Amino acid sequence: MQVVFESVSKSYGDFPAIRDLNLTIEDGALHFLLGPSGCGKTTTLRLLAGLEEVTEGKIFFDGGEVTHTPSAERGIGMVFQNYALWPHMTVLENIEYGLKLRRLSKEEESRRLDDVLGYTKLTQFADRLPGQLSGGQQQRVALARALVIRPNVLLLDEPLSNLDAKLRLEMRDNITNIHRETGITTVYVTHDQKEALSMGTAISVQRAGRIIQTDAPRRLYHYPRTPFIAGFIGETNLIAGSYLGGGKVDTGLGILEAGSQEGKFHKGDSVIVSLRPEAINVHIGSEPNDSVNRLNLKLERLTYLGDNEHFHLQTADGIDIKASLFNVSHHDLTEGDTVTCSVAPDSLLVLHPEEDLSSGT
Repeated sequence: MQVVFESVSKSYGDFPAIRDLNLTIEDGALHFLLGPSGCGKTTTLRLLAGLEEVTEGKIFFDGGEVTHTPSAERGIGMVFQNYALWPHMTVLENIEYGLKLRRLSKEEESRRLDDVLGYTKLTQFADRLPGQLSGGQQQRVALARALVIRPNVLLLDEPLSNLDAKLRLEMRDNITNIHRETGITTVYVTHDQKEALSMGTAISVQRAGRIIQTDAPRRLYHYPRTPFIAGFIGETNLIAGSYLGGGKVDTGLGILEAGSQEGKFHKGDSVIVSLRPEAINVHIGSEPNDSVNRLNLKLERLTYLGDNEHFHLQTADGIDIKASLFNVSHHDLTEGDTVTCSVAPDSLLVLHPEEDLSSGT
């Protein structure tokens, strides 16, 4: 099922929650709506579900307009942050509740239940009550209940936010595998960048009621269109400078040579350079071979995380730079040492500065 938002806006009185939303969610996608709290993600989901009325614009399912179609007639399955399971019903009874309303044959009902219990791995828990299940198992019951009706579109609103870190990782894999098995168009709201990057077929970043970029995860990470997206998707160092031409930028770190740029620039333009921490080469006991983008920085602080180590660095002018190294061998660097670093030009992206928007609506 392809979903299209065409110039959709939603206002509450004079307050614009969603502004001129144009978005296509492809058939069979696992499409993420990502952004900070209050940016309009859940409102967008509720408009799609028919739980909120559109103020302006249209919504289409496979080319047919559903803007004013009642929620119950859209064929939507939805999973919320709180699983909303009936505590007095077994797992099986919770899942089949929606089927009872559809008046299917006993054979069809049984077939669907067997299918959904199988791919959510709940068969052995069918006779248990929700209170006898772990958080991850309860989440799978809520997911199975939404899937058993075979919805046109599945909507997930922060479904993993109540789980601990280990369970979140497990459920990411579970949801990804279930999506692959069912092929149902799925729209997933989250503020967790890693969740979106690791699971999504496409990601739309929202801010202040607007979608500011939609792309595949890898492209969104490496080619963000704005400094906000560069800083929100993962971590980055944002360095102000003046464009010199030919990909060169005069910054507080010296003249940097960038291999990529988003948009067109003229000599003298104010720009922002995005530099991912993992793209910085910290030379421990050796000198860089290339003099391009060579930096001598003061080590302010080290943060050791086992598989990686964060270097908190600073220029003589007080500009903070963060570098991340993975599989770091033993070293004798201490706070206050001067560290030589280098950056490949292809790891630097030149961006236009942007207006200061609020984090959301």
